[in-house]
Amino acid sequence: MKSIWIIFWALVGVFIIIIGTMFVLVPLAGNLPLVNVFLPGIAIFLILGVALLVLTIKKKVEGNLKKFLLLTGASAAGLPVFAVLHNVVSGLFNIEEPVFFILATMVCPISFLVGAIGTIVLTTKNKSSVPAGTPQGGKVDNV
Repeated sequence: MKSIWIIFWALVGVFIIIIGTMFVLVPLAGNLPLVNVFLPGIAIFLILGVALLVLTIKKKVEGNLKKFLLLTGASAAGLPVFAVLHNVVSGLFNIEEPVFFILATMVCPISFLVGAIGTIVLTTKNKSSVPAGTPQGGKVDNV
């Protein structure tokens, strides 16, 4: 379970860096291409998203936490996939393709935020609902 949290927080960190780069470097760069800045971050985002999906399924996470972790991982993995699909379809058919563009630029980032915030809220809620003096598993021994 510890590896899931490491990947989850790494995803959140990479997301913050990507969004920060978009709002800070892009306006400063003007017309300069920023592919060298975005490409590694997006690739790491994709890899971490797939890793979170695999580990969440493999570790048998249960309940709403599983749903939020899967949403976080799927949206992280989907964002670069939909961006590439948008460019491929637009290039092959010489049309402006809106579906993959909207998925990559609006649906995936919002889904990522919903999944990440939901995961954080559920985790902090579950930690605060365990009575003081209870072992880590949350079970109380009857003596």
